Amino acid sequence: MNLLIINGVNLSLLGSRETDIYGCIQFEDYLNSLRTKYPKVRLDYLQTDKVEEIASAITGATDVDGIILNPGAYTHTSIVIADAIKAVPVRVVEVHISNLFGREQFRRHSFIAPACAGSISGFGLKGYELAILSFIH
Repeated sequence: MNLLIINGVNLSLLGSRETDIYGCIQFEDYLNSLRTKYPKVRLDYLQTDKVEEIASAITGATDVDGIILNPGAYTHTSIVIADAIKAVPVRVVEVHISNLFGREQFRRHSFIAPACAGSISGFGLKGYELAILSFIH
């Protein structure tokens, strides 16, 4: 199985940004632990702060079995990403480290969620593993 993990805006700062919300672990360290735990799952990874690169990665992902997407704040603003998801036959699972519904009002709306197969929110980095399991099972 081949999955593509796409992290959007500001997620390169995991481990140092708002650690009370996002934790103290850098994503690359967590990704390495996932690769060790799931050796039969190829986990490709892209992190970018550019909405155009996220959309291009989604529409260009023709050789993957699924996409795990954390668009960051683009969740609340990007119709472009939602349209890219709708344009491809690959299953996309939206992941958020924090609980969007326990935060500011503007974070409670996702333009991305209706285009995705499912959404995982509020389980910290464990949300990525839950998304992997959704593809395995």
